[in-house]
Amino acid sequence: MLKKFIPALNWLPNYQLDDLRGDISAGVIVAVMLIPQGMAYAMLAGLPPVVGLYASTIPVIVYALFGTSRQLSIGPVAMDSLLVFAGVSLLAEPGTDHYLSLAITLMLMVGLILFLMGVLRLGFVVNFLSNAVISGFTSAAAIIIGLSQLQHLLGVNLEADQNVFDIVWESVNRISDIHWLTLVIGVLGIVLLIGLKRYPKIPGPLVLVVVSILVVFFLRLDLRGVNIVGEVPKGLPAFSMPVFSIEVIRSLLPIALTISFIAFMEAISIAKAFATKEKYKIIPNQELIGIGLANVAGSFFSAYSVTGGFSRSAVNYQAGARTPLASLITAVLIILTLLFFTGLFYYLPNAVLASIIMAAIYKLIDVREAKKLFTIRKADGWTWVITFLATLVLGIEVGILLGILFSLLVFIGRSAYPHVAELGYIKNDRVFRNVERFPEAKTDEEVLIFRIDASLYFANMTFLESKLSEAIAEKKGIKWVILDFSGVNSIDAVAIDSLEQIMKNSRSGGIKFLFAAVKGPVMDLLKKAEWDKKYCENLKYHSIQQALTAIDK
Repeated sequence: MLKKFIPALNWLPNYQLDDLRGDISAGVIVAVMLIPQGMAYAMLAGLPPVVGLYASTIPVIVYALFGTSRQLSIGPVAMDSLLVFAGVSLLAEPGTDHYLSLAITLMLMVGLILFLMGVLRLGFVVNFLSNAVISGFTSAAAIIIGLSQLQHLLGVNLEADQNVFDIVWESVNRISDIHWLTLVIGVLGIVLLIGLKRYPKIPGPLVLVVVSILVVFFLRLDLRGVNIVGEVPKGLPAFSMPVFSIEVIRSLLPIALTISFIAFMEAISIAKAFATKEKYKIIPNQELIGIGLANVAGSFFSAYSVTGGFSRSAVNYQAGARTPLASLITAVLIILTLLFFTGLFYYLPNAVLASIIMAAIYKLIDVREAKKLFTIRKADGWTWVITFLATLVLGIEVGILLGILFSLLVFIGRSAYPHVAELGYIKNDRVFRNVERFPEAKTDEEVLIFRIDASLYFANMTFLESKLSEAIAEKKGIKWVILDFSGVNSIDAVAIDSLEQIMKNSRSGGIKFLFAAVKGPVMDLLKKAEWDKKYCENLKYHSIQQALTAIDK
């Protein structure tokens, strides 16, 4: 039982020394990548850079013990950082102690939500976040993230918050205030990072951090107006207590739910991708528990919300990570950095951290996915567009909520107008097919074979009755209706009553109904409505052909 709850008890005692070299290599490389990334993402979240390092220690260790992915790299990510800023900045001034305490409380709430979802086996809930919603949301959020870093890139303190149009407008109006040396550093940083992506073995962020620190230090660019990180507190994170109050919890709950769903979607999609390649199993509900406990533990050590990062996980995998030991090594190296090496980051320019963020998120803008969605199904394409525009114009919380609501409306609309078809017989192939798609299919004026390709419930019965009436009206000598139920997976009480009423109304016109290929779960519900007693002879046919044979007799 304990091994099921703590997956590390399965792999640690059976650790293979052959995996050690790859795990050490991956652990070191990811640590080198995570240190500058963590600091940059903390700044994006409106927190001191060192908090990003705190978030890369205890949470990473906890997930390595409780998660089921061998390659997923847990830590701060751009999307969650933006969401933290969006939610907490409404309640407190970024950079203040109160802001930090609220961010810590938010992390605890996210952790508890994910943990409870895992315990209650609610991983399926995230299925309501369709790919169109996620893609539209992340594309808009990437633009918001990039523009939020403009002030660090330009060296100008912009007053506009997250409204992209206000940020752009203020930036244009204050072009004369730009600190050009800061802008040059930031732009060169972006160019260097994009260029080094061609060489995956070179840790681009670390190279940029080291070079920029040396340049600022030797040329004393901090004395010429270049903003730097300054003093980074040395030592391990102190024990912190989240703020508990009904008002705070109520205020943070919407953003906590948003972060929880996005964090899990991000992590599970990455984890499944690597698990498929390496042929091992990911347990979604255990992933919820692992990521949830990582956030809960981190909230007591001055951290902020974490989840799996795609770029870090990809590097972790490519560097040879075979087990979660690689993540444990990463955490230990970051702890050593906190203990002995934080002073090295004093002269790190804020513009470089901004460039790391910008270079990391530009690929999230996925216009190609929108084109693909429009090509396949326009409703999905419009879901992408509405989510994208709502996020961009109204903000990230409203944007994803509207995207989910619209996608649910699309789903309800589809289920309210299910696909139905009149079937005819193709003699050469000995199959029944939709007469609209196969005009050569033969039909009988006395028999209507009608297939329903959806579950039946109260919302689509009016549509079904209308279509069935139209099909019956077209056959003047009709005596029989065979309903093909092979595509009906479930049925509710209202639909059963509606079907019974249709049968009674048709009986007065001399039309009888037979049901073919009724599935077991549907038959169970029909039996509860006593159809096995009232319509026993109408329900017993396993195929359309069997029903036709009964008619011929």
